Amino acid sequence: MDSRSNTNTTRRQLLRGGLASTALAISSPLRTWGDSAGPGTGTGDILVVLELSGGNDGLNTVVPFRNDAYYRARPSIGLPQKELLGLDDDYGFNPGALGLKRLWDQGELAIVHGCGYADPSYSHFTSMGYWHTAAPNSGATHGWLGRLADELQPEPEPNFLVNIASTQSLAVTSSKHTPVVFDDPNRFQRAAFSHQQSTLAAQLIQSASSSNSNQRFLRRVAKGAVAASKDIQNAWANYNSPIDYGIASLDLPKVAACIAHGFPARLYYTSFRNNAFDTHVQQGPLHQRLLSYAGDALHGFLADMKRLGAHQRVTVLVFSEFGRRLAENANAGTDHGSANLMFLAGGKVKGGHYGAQPSLTTLNAQDNLVHTTDFRQVYATAIAGALGSSRAEAVLGKHHSVLPIF
Repeated sequence: MDSRSNTNTTRRQLLRGGLASTALAISSPLRTWGDSAGPGTGTGDILVVLELSGGNDGLNTVVPFRNDAYYRARPSIGLPQKELLGLDDDYGFNPGALGLKRLWDQGELAIVHGCGYADPSYSHFTSMGYWHTAAPNSGATHGWLGRLADELQPEPEPNFLVNIASTQSLAVTSSKHTPVVFDDPNRFQRAAFSHQQSTLAAQLIQSASSSNSNQRFLRRVAKGAVAASKDIQNAWANYNSPIDYGIASLDLPKVAACIAHGFPARLYYTSFRNNAFDTHVQQGPLHQRLLSYAGDALHGFLADMKRLGAHQRVTVLVFSEFGRRLAENANAGTDHGSANLMFLAGGKVKGGHYGAQPSLTTLNAQDNLVHTTDFRQVYATAIAGALGSSRAEAVLGKHHSVLPIF
């Protein structure tokens, strides 16, 4: 077998094994940790997206306690006003959402009501796909954050897009950028590569320069993947924060570690995993606990951004694939619904209520809430306000008006 056949076989092995999924964009020059601005000295605006998987119950997160229809539909699980963390004359937070309440009191939390899309799906998988692509009922193959990366940085830049998860989300799938995907920073390289793939990567990196384009491609991919894994490991090893993220910090300290050490990413995606918010049975105590985890972690993360001097650069967008039905079910829980809340939080955010609360008496054909805010309007607002980009229409496929949140 000639050398070109060997190279092509090796390339197929590496790609089939997933090396490219953790490598730098293959058309880009290698950028190492030392090329960044250095610990805590980044200047670019950053958007962090936090997914509350499973379908968070927005009505029991921000409770419309003055609306009698809420209590008629939820005689068992409706939260009494006296138990709520008061926001204003009409709404109160679930008692578990203390972290969110603190952000609200600081004026750094925007609550967007009634978010959804026409003809909603009540399937976790399908609806999440619509939110990931920002293209309901289209079968789109690239994620909205992937397309955003392509618009913000048309010439692919290493480490521009980070997905903290055990598997890559559709939301970060891009035509130009290769996202860095990791779960446990300490095991980044072992999770990314099998022993065989690690051996192949090492051999390629150590090999002499070649005029063969395939070999150059492979060396660039291998070097990029190894560099990314080392950078993440170093960021985590050197990260030490006094900030309390609560009992379950989610993956937000990992994002903070990257930002603290000058990692060049502008876009981060992570999630509260395993359909945690799918509260069909005995919702009350579980939902309160989940909101305490999410709220405390979000409050801790933004406090950490203040500590790092990055508070005006970093914005967090929080969403769930759908809300819950207005009416409680027979198991003291709620079933899959439609319109829901979204949150934007950070130093640049003007806290308050945005969008219109959906009617609790005029429902759709499935007896679910009718959305009042297209969720892509919130995406457009984040693109324009958090990142200062005019490319929202190109990312989302049509114009969406921007909410006055920033």
